[in-house]
Amino acid sequence: MMNSVKTYTLFTDHDVYLFKEGRHYKLYGKFGAHSVEKDGVKGVYFSVWAPYAKKVSVIGNFNNWNHQDHILFPRWDGSGIWEGFITGLTWGTLYKYAIETARGEILEKSDPYALSWEQNLQAASLVSTTWYEWSDEDWMEKRWRNNSLDAPISVYELHLGSWVRQGGAPDKYLNYRDIAEKLVPYAKEMGFTHVEFMPVMEYPYDPSWGYQITGFYAATSRFGSPQDLMFLIDQLHKNDIGVILDWVPSHFPGDANGLHRFDGSYLYEHEDPRKGFHPDWKSYIFNYGRNEVKSFLISNAMFWLERYHADGLRVDAVTSMLHLDYSRNEGEWEPNIEGGNVNLEAKAFLQEFNTAVYKEFGDSIITIAEESSDFPLLTKPVHDGGVGFGMKWMMGWMHDTLDYFKEAPENRKYHHHKITFASVYMYNENYMMPLSHDEVVHGKASLIYKMPGDEWQKFANLRALYVYMYTHPGAKLLFMGDEFAQTGEWNFTRSLDWHLLEYPIHKGIQSLIKDLNHLYRDESAFYENQFNKSGFEWVEADDLENSVYVYLRKGEKRDDVLMVVLNLTPQVLEYKIGVNAGTHWEVILNSDDNKYNGSGTDADILSEKHEEWMEHPKSITIKLPPLAGIILRLKKDKKYKLHRIKHKK
Repeated sequence: MMNSVKTYTLFTDHDVYLFKEGRHYKLYGKFGAHSVEKDGVKGVYFSVWAPYAKKVSVIGNFNNWNHQDHILFPRWDGSGIWEGFITGLTWGTLYKYAIETARGEILEKSDPYALSWEQNLQAASLVSTTWYEWSDEDWMEKRWRNNSLDAPISVYELHLGSWVRQGGAPDKYLNYRDIAEKLVPYAKEMGFTHVEFMPVMEYPYDPSWGYQITGFYAATSRFGSPQDLMFLIDQLHKNDIGVILDWVPSHFPGDANGLHRFDGSYLYEHEDPRKGFHPDWKSYIFNYGRNEVKSFLISNAMFWLERYHADGLRVDAVTSMLHLDYSRNEGEWEPNIEGGNVNLEAKAFLQEFNTAVYKEFGDSIITIAEESSDFPLLTKPVHDGGVGFGMKWMMGWMHDTLDYFKEAPENRKYHHHKITFASVYMYNENYMMPLSHDEVVHGKASLIYKMPGDEWQKFANLRALYVYMYTHPGAKLLFMGDEFAQTGEWNFTRSLDWHLLEYPIHKGIQSLIKDLNHLYRDESAFYENQFNKSGFEWVEADDLENSVYVYLRKGEKRDDVLMVVLNLTPQVLEYKIGVNAGTHWEVILNSDDNKYNGSGTDADILSEKHEEWMEHPKSITIKLPPLAGIILRLKKDKKYKLHRIKHKK
């Protein structure tokens, strides 16, 4: 039968050269399915990389999935690219690639560059578009301010499938547009500066939460079309809320429709299972040493930043990428050429990725590493030998903090320095402090049930923990549900337990998070020097017996100072603190306040004395509420004018 495919190409010789060199970062404009016109006839151009295939044809609902009718042409330049033009096809056409391997197998593969996928076992690709009329120009022009390292960054992490479901049909997902209607006003009222979406790229298996991706360029159709997701991001931007997307360049599943053995060879994954198979996740690891794979991945990062106006990418599982021995026993991994355990190809890929996206978008975007080891220089510039990320999750702080707060108050004096230890290394990297989804699943318990004691003590402890988190140097990340003390572990199959807000004790936690977010944004002492040693000072770090901590947070101006006092025992204390001469303080937040459903114990300054204390020339005595965090602000000194942002009541 005559082939119904016509010759056509979107590739220039330079495109092919860059692709083979691993330096083409906009491949989504070339590969995939593109509506084009040839000789006055409209149709679709298809192109796919399958260098070891004997034959590649396009199959779909337009040809009854017949392998023989629409055979693509291999390029003559050794690139492994197959391409061609099919007339009469339009948006919405279902298609896949039928790939005949060197062994004669026929693999039916979805398009790695498809913009939309079906939600079924066949998971066919759809001819689609990312055309959208954006209306977020104001945000895009000024977002460099909101995404900078000296801006307040408080991130609300959420899973779109379980943040909220349809009221009358809890097993049904909301559309991206319906989510926008609920999420935008909520995030804005709560004071979060950013939201972070767990992966929105297409994935076949719901229990993977989106981290086992098959359609790297496709917004998951569970919640609607690409334009529906763009609408959600657009609405967030118009309300001054940034959007960070989880991005997974670490591995992919062995799904028959996906990248695994794409053309019958180990094309995207590493052939050596010591480097190419992930024992924990039973998934396949990208071959970072292959130039075309690097181009695929970096182009993918560019795609979400450019086409979807994402403000940042949180890169998942960086530890597993960087370490050849990650989750492997002796003999199950091979050292690098230097004899070490660092995956040098993965490190070089991450450096190239960070260099490329920051060159393209400047400081208007952020890249964030989820990395749990102490891998050096992760957030330092590539030209100084670093990996080039904007920020890194502060996993050590998270583990130490939760371990400490799990202890009964009478035992905390034996674990006192779990809280102070972070100050030893907190300026080594640009840290984001995560209380993420990983901490409230798989039998780890919700945050509220990690806390010791009776109900009152659990909630008081959680409020104190939140004060500590929000006043510690670094950006913040809080998983959905934690802002109102969700009692059950996170369950991806259903909505959060929003009904808990009918109870004052849960409403109180929500009110505290709201006030902490606004205080963090309004008080420059909390964010101006959050990655600078001059922004933090211990006043009292060693009072083990009372489990009290006192520290200062400082802005750029000398009088822009806040004091944080944590009393992590259930006793009310009259506590003497050393302060500087000529300073006067006022309490601006008390986590034990009635408005947060605390006990209502006032944090009063009982006296001020001109006597040396804690190596300071003066002292104040404060009544410290039980299991509470309080924040004080330096009041106006008569000698000079204060310049500070007033806290919104």
